[in-house]
Amino acid sequence: MRVLFPVLVFLLAVSGAAQAQVRSVEVRTPRAFGYVLGDVVRAQADIVVDAGFTLQAASLPQPGPLAYWLDLRDLRVEETVTGDARRVRISLTYQNFYAALDVRALEIPGFSVTFESAGAHGATTATAQVPAWSFTISPLREVVPPARENPADYMRPDGRVAAVDAQPLWWRAGGFGALALLAFAGLARDRAWGPFRARRGRPFAAALARLRRLARTPDAEAAYGDALRALHRGLDATDGRRVLADDLPGFLARHPAYRPEADALARLLATSRLAFFGLGPAAARAALPWTHLETLARRLAAAERAA
Repeated sequence: MRVLFPVLVFLLAVSGAAQAQVRSVEVRTPRAFGYVLGDVVRAQADIVVDAGFTLQAASLPQPGPLAYWLDLRDLRVEETVTGDARRVRISLTYQNFYAALDVRALEIPGFSVTFESAGAHGATTATAQVPAWSFTISPLREVVPPARENPADYMRPDGRVAAVDAQPLWWRAGGFGALALLAFAGLARDRAWGPFRARRGRPFAAALARLRRLARTPDAEAAYGDALRALHRGLDATDGRRVLADDLPGFLARHPAYRPEADALARLLATSRLAFFGLGPAAARAALPWTHLETLARRLAAAERAA
């Protein structure tokens, strides 16, 4: 008896300390009735503990299925310290999947969370028990509806939808389509596409289109000679006069947009002289291959658009 008395005093002291650590636990719900299959059920657990204790996140319930009819969808924790007390608010969001045939009360199970206080002589833990709480669920339909001869009478009729006047939409679509065509026509004119290919002021665009057609000609030598003539016509039309090799510096001075192509133009004029007044188109093709010729025409057309 002399040994048991100090032990009982110690246990009572520890129990009193543990109760002092967790001061209160309260569960609040927006409502406890009026739920049906699929509804979201929310609850709020307020726990007040001594200020030196902090919540252990690992002790919180994890979102997921809790029963065949209940899921924990979300859990959020807010902590505030006021004086010598810490208030922990746990916001819980459940979803109910119970298909009730009559009005029935269902119980959401409780859980416990752990708090810890670290001191110089070690850590002290305290457990707060959040109690279970219940709510009332109602059925979606009658258990035994009135008998009907036609099974289709159990279904609700389709709702009526007002007719929509589509004429304003057609007018808008037509207006936007016309604006798109105008924008495309402006782009085609700027890029010298289609009917604008040979328009005035775009001789190099016309020369490029001519080279693309000549690339499909079976006679390679004749096509190469025609391609050189097309580029010569582009130079002449741009300058408004005949442009020969000796005239190139003056051409570039009058048309500075083509100065980056000075070396390529000099090579073109030298190749043209080789083709028409020298060894012929075969030697000219070796000096300036067709791909280089077409690339030069593409760059001249781009410089023409920029100018």
